[in-house]
Amino acid sequence: MKNISHRFTLTAIAALFMAASLNGVAQTQSNLPATPAAWTEAFKKDLDLAYQETLENHPGSHDPRNPDFRKNLDLARSNAMALADRVKDAAGYEAAFNRFNVSLHDGHAGAQATLPPSLAPRIRWPGFITVWRGDALYVYASETDQPAVGSRLVSCDGKPVKDLIMENVFSFKGRSDEAGHWWYFARQFMIDYGNPFIQMPKQCVFSHQNKTLTQSLAWQPVNDNFESWRARSYNGESLPTGLTEPRKNLLWVAMPSFQPNQAERETLNKMTQEITEHRDRALHADAIVIDLRENQGGSSEWSKKFAEALWGKNRVTKLMQAYSPNTDVWWRASRDNTAYMQNLITQFNSEHRADSAAWAQANASGMQAALDKGELFYVQSSSVTKDAAKTGNKALPEDTSSLKTPVYVIVPGQCASACLDALDVFTRFDNTKLIGAPSSADSTYMEVRIKPLPSGLARVVIPNKVYVNRPRAAGQIYTPAITVTDIAWSMNDFLKIVEADLVKSR
Repeated sequence: MKNISHRFTLTAIAALFMAASLNGVAQTQSNLPATPAAWTEAFKKDLDLAYQETLENHPGSHDPRNPDFRKNLDLARSNAMALADRVKDAAGYEAAFNRFNVSLHDGHAGAQATLPPSLAPRIRWPGFITVWRGDALYVYASETDQPAVGSRLVSCDGKPVKDLIMENVFSFKGRSDEAGHWWYFARQFMIDYGNPFIQMPKQCVFSHQNKTLTQSLAWQPVNDNFESWRARSYNGESLPTGLTEPRKNLLWVAMPSFQPNQAERETLNKMTQEITEHRDRALHADAIVIDLRENQGGSSEWSKKFAEALWGKNRVTKLMQAYSPNTDVWWRASRDNTAYMQNLITQFNSEHRADSAAWAQANASGMQAALDKGELFYVQSSSVTKDAAKTGNKALPEDTSSLKTPVYVIVPGQCASACLDALDVFTRFDNTKLIGAPSSADSTYMEVRIKPLPSGLARVVIPNKVYVNRPRAAGQIYTPAITVTDIAWSMNDFLKIVEADLVKSR
């Protein structure tokens, strides 16, 4: 059975939560906690429920390869509960759940608040936006001449900036041991999201062109500049899904999401079909750029189908078999997990995605059979024998001509889940070069579902399966061959880097 995965990072799930809240799924104003004490009690109750849902359904609770899972889950609950008596409002409620997620240290598990927009704390900024570019925090854009664009943030209130980022950001968001998360989350140090458990800096030291500047920060309500600059700061401009040709014989493939809407699904399918039917265009191109900026996961079927169009289905199959010959998938066959998989069959059929529906049907049947027998897991064993795997790199008849065109894959810092699956496939081929930032990482727990808590104030994120013997280890990142430290991270920046590398490689 074709192995298709559908999963998202917690960041992507947060976007789903926000969309649900805007559609009226979250609590109404009339039945929200009305007093500080009520917020405290609501958080304690919801945390206990999130803990219990995770304990009962997360594969890690019974994973023999992870004997410390329950201890770590208990620690995450304890760390969040330590803040409970200081939860007095919606901002504290949300931040305390963020502490739970950080302590759990798994982008595919945890819980997130789904509060109505009316309760969102007022965001403030100091009049400039920062970005992390490899080794430090730099000013991306500023409303005034000071600090100047490109200035490096050295310290604030007498403390090194890296220490403050650990305190103010990584204590509540992201995973500081993953290089990609510094690129994605560190920039939030200079944005006040209303977290009541941290102190925003008052005075900072900047370095620019061999000069230092000490400046008091003027925290103020956000404006249109903030919204525009924040959106573009870490990934550059937003490109729609599709295939373009910024200059003759250079193909640019934008894949900002593997969680496409209907229009994007049609574009992805059309793009893949175009490469399949007019493959000479790819074979004779000077270079192909696969742009994953903004990508935060979704379904791995999109990147796999495109790779098969680009390099040939047989090549992709054989190389992936050789890469991962003994990887099994253990599905946690709890009642709720099994029901989720059964519901996916209907969803995929309604979207006319026959392959995905067949995948869901096979897994749902296996999970139900395990559940009926009282077994904890449905084990989906690898169908590839060791002998078959050994043939993966041998010269065998192929379905298409071999692609020799240089392929550059732009990797953003938040690349995880299905975005990492894409890198697993693309990097099987010697003509692929990663450029951009180091990626994020995954645990071995995947295939998330989300479940609203009865209060309507938060939802739990629960993975349904665990990979066993996966070649890419838990916490393993991809490091780019070319790290792009340009402040703007624009399409033009990447075009110049690609062109320069093509000249160098001749």
